[in-house]
Amino acid sequence: MAASLIIWVASALLILGVLTQRHWDPWLKKAGYDRSAVAWRWYLVGFPATALRMRWRWKQVCLVNDLSISRTPTRAVLGDLAVRGTSLRPIPPRLGLPKLTRTGLVVRVRLQPGQTPHRFVMASEALEHAWRVHRVRVTTPRRGELIMTVTAGDSLRQPGKTGQVQQEPEPLMSARVGRIEDGGEWLLNLRRVPHWLVVGATQSGKSTLVGAWVRRLAPQPVALVGIDCKGGMELGLMEPRLTALACDRQQAIRVLDVLVDVMKTRMAVCRSAQVRSIWELPEDERPVPIVVLVDELAELYLSDGSRESRDEAMQCSTLLLRIAQLGAALGLHLIVAGQRVGSDLGPGVTALRAQLGGRIAHRVNDSSTAEMALGDLSPDAVAVAQSILPGEQGVAVTTVGARWMRVRSDLMSTEETRAVAARYADQTPRMPALSAAVAGDGEGGEAE
Repeated sequence: MAASLIIWVASALLILGVLTQRHWDPWLKKAGYDRSAVAWRWYLVGFPATALRMRWRWKQVCLVNDLSISRTPTRAVLGDLAVRGTSLRPIPPRLGLPKLTRTGLVVRVRLQPGQTPHRFVMASEALEHAWRVHRVRVTTPRRGELIMTVTAGDSLRQPGKTGQVQQEPEPLMSARVGRIEDGGEWLLNLRRVPHWLVVGATQSGKSTLVGAWVRRLAPQPVALVGIDCKGGMELGLMEPRLTALACDRQQAIRVLDVLVDVMKTRMAVCRSAQVRSIWELPEDERPVPIVVLVDELAELYLSDGSRESRDEAMQCSTLLLRIAQLGAALGLHLIVAGQRVGSDLGPGVTALRAQLGGRIAHRVNDSSTAEMALGDLSPDAVAVAQSILPGEQGVAVTTVGARWMRVRSDLMSTEETRAVAARYADQTPRMPALSAAVAGDGEGGEAE
């Protein structure tokens, strides 16, 4: 009786809401709530159906994928023979109650004694098919427990547009450059992760990401320094907002040399003020942060075999490594991008990679680049990065520490990139030493 009454009341409220939609819908939009952004179909139909499917098929999936255990021995002795078999009563791990999220659900699994998370990670694809969901991710918050994060659909199917939604201004050194797989915003904060490595083949979305990054940093009091050894073809679109742009390796060496001098000057300032970083200085005394954008890293390391070319490559390697090792506390940050990053470029690349804590891998043409970018932080992410299809421009795998996620950067056209650079050109910090380094003039004055 009570259940029937609840169903009738809920049905009446639903019908009333539909009939009066034209009255309350404009009021919600005026208050800042977008009804169309709510996944009603998932809330009302998808989540209950998926939760029932998970519960109904849990034992079968665990049995087929060897995720169950037996409390009785799997061996027995019959006379002089030792017989090994499978228990007729396998026990699956305990599946908790699913918790609803905007794009899927989260469920906790309590492991049986002797079980490890590895088998569940390997069985994630089987779980996706059994539950009819887009993705199942397995993480281990503590010993003996798993967290399965289920994503119902692919929120990265279509690229987003930069500036499509009016957003609050980002904190200093932060940039919202796209969205992550669970539908949330992809926020990159250089204060938390000071240096980044971005890899990807041609037409994979690497330049789109850099453009979205610059678009978010452009309104901030930040100096942007570009190194583009393709003659400035990519970063030249943003030149009005760049404090300096090096278009060949000789210019890059001079610019990096000036930046190392800037670091030395800031070290003296911090030592004099008895602080450990420029962020501990008073705001009116803090030097402007500098973000160095390097496009096509391999061009700085390649050599034609001549002594001069080898010396130039070694200089670039040493200067970049010094900035990566010492720059974070002094307000110098690296965003290094390249189509191919491998140990064949020299030991300097491997040493630099170790200092770049943030990693982003788009579609790549060779497994060694994906391994170089993600393998030392999260081996599971390497296989995911290699599964990105050619048509998924802007889709990437990013990792910080041992956690990885699929992301997609916002689409930004060439015209939009030029317009943003022109709009914020008057906010470009001027550093005469960097301008002189690009021009090849040794009389540029003080580094900062």
